[in-house]
Amino acid sequence: MGQFKYILGTETYIFSDLAELMAKATPLRSGDVLAGVSALTEKERAVAQMCLADVPLKQFLNESLIPYEDDDVTRLISDNHNQASFQPISHFTVGDFRNYLLSYGCDSQALANLKMGITPEMAAAVSKIMRNQDLILVAKKCNVVTQFRNTIGLSGHFSTRLQPNHPSDNLSGIAASILDGLLYGNGDAVIGINPATDNVEQCTRLLHMLDEVIQHYEIPTQSCVLTHVTNTLECIENGAPVDLVFQSIGGTQATNNSFGFTLEHLSEAQQAAQSLKRGTLGQNLMYFETGQGSSLSANAHHGLDQQTCEARAYGVARHFDPLLVNTVVGFIGPEYLYDGKQIIRAGLEDHFCGKLLGLPMGCDVCYTNHAEADQNDMDALLTLLANAGCNFIMGIPGSDDIMLNYQTTSFHDALYVRQLLGFKAAPEFNQWLVQMGIVDSNFQLTGLMPNELQQALNRL
Repeated sequence: MGQFKYILGTETYIFSDLAELMAKATPLRSGDVLAGVSALTEKERAVAQMCLADVPLKQFLNESLIPYEDDDVTRLISDNHNQASFQPISHFTVGDFRNYLLSYGCDSQALANLKMGITPEMAAAVSKIMRNQDLILVAKKCNVVTQFRNTIGLSGHFSTRLQPNHPSDNLSGIAASILDGLLYGNGDAVIGINPATDNVEQCTRLLHMLDEVIQHYEIPTQSCVLTHVTNTLECIENGAPVDLVFQSIGGTQATNNSFGFTLEHLSEAQQAAQSLKRGTLGQNLMYFETGQGSSLSANAHHGLDQQTCEARAYGVARHFDPLLVNTVVGFIGPEYLYDGKQIIRAGLEDHFCGKLLGLPMGCDVCYTNHAEADQNDMDALLTLLANAGCNFIMGIPGSDDIMLNYQTTSFHDALYVRQLLGFKAAPEFNQWLVQMGIVDSNFQLTGLMPNELQQALNRL
């Protein structure tokens, strides 16, 4: 540990430690300004980036940004680091690492071999000296495929979480949104509900309803009620049909404590869900959501910049072999990501870091109504992420979540991406869409409503 010094002409810049250097090198965002860790000028930011580029990757193994003895996330990252995987890049600086990632010789297999040797802090560091196009190009090389009842993340495929939230958890309203989404080819990643009334009884009710729909129509997908992990554990103990275990996670122990869980809770829930053996193709059954600014909002960031904290959350996620991980990139608000430009940059950073670390990354391409952003900004981020190999996005009626009160992507947005880039839904789900007559043999919407679904609609 020690100071970092960079001399530029007659000026000398000193950064007290690696944490300060990382923060000052981060592209501008309102959360870091709010936390008082951001560079004061663009010149200082550029100098910090040049200085960071010269830092050896080994330094991230020797200097913990949060002390090992004080933080279980630090311990998880350190204890899980694979020295053999790290060996091919162990002589690199951060700048060398960037050059290697962008090289022709660094392909999907090479990145897969490296992933357990890369720490979240290394991923965050290299992202800070990359342009948006760099983040897109490298993420595109990272293929991460997961399975539960279908196969998510295959090249040429683009999945969605069908998000049928309702402000009063009305089952007919939820069912109508599910039907709407299915008719637009949405829902292959998961049919996932944020419960308005978050208790075990209500979650159990919603889980049974989702399971009945999936089983009755033989839909090759999975369900999730996005409740607290301890509630999910109780649901499993009570015999509820739990497919995926959900939890919002952060990059520090203090953040996760503020969310009301520990890493032991995640392990217990994972083991309990796996014991149900509800997956038909695989046992990837954890679903995590993250978001830049969560550690700062909990006063649990330890002086780190919000993007580095976010990358550390991916170190937590990776340990549990999830089916899905997504950054809810603009959800926390303009206090953390002020405008469309900052949201776009953060979304690309998050996706890049997650994929580099071997995660099945999706993104909730979203913003709050008081942010300096609009749907055109989200169109830009959606298009960039789709080209970067993003595994999935959200699908919500009219792109307006009437329960959580934020703006995200609609059922139509997934169709736009699939039509633009020739992508399809998960293969097993695609076949179901064809069998139901929702899409034709060319995987284009027929505009027809299957008789079974019409009967279901009439019963609502």
